Amino acid sequence: MAQTDIASALNDLLFNATTDVREAADRHFAPEYRQRTDGQWDDRDGFLDHISHLRTVVSEGVIEVHDELRDGRLYADRHTVRITKKDGSRVRMEVYLFGEFAPDGRFRRAEEVTLLLEGGEGDRTIGNAR
Repeated sequence: MAQTDIASALNDLLFNATTDVREAADRHFAPEYRQRTDGQWDDRDGFLDHISHLRTVVSEGVIEVHDELRDGRLYADRHTVRITKKDGSRVRMEVYLFGEFAPDGRFRRAEEVTLLLEGGEGDRTIGNAR
């Protein structure tokens, strides 16, 4: 299996509403997946709860990868997420991500820090929203 990347994973999870969340996650995230966003750790189930919530809030979006580096099982990137919420408001976040792949090419771990570039004060925590 080829290694996944953050743009493919987020497009599948957030912007492909016809695909079940768990089915999309199985393509990109190993069963032992863990994620820390802005200091808060989640296991795979917690991460999927977060994604399921975002699917109820987000109507569309785009991932723009600015920098991406792979070194064996290690992965790092800087990307911007631009979303339009179902209420019409827009959010733009810059994300710095460091991760690790499982042997099968799916993400095993991701640690990210987010920076709100556009949106309301309540959008500052969208990276952990449930």
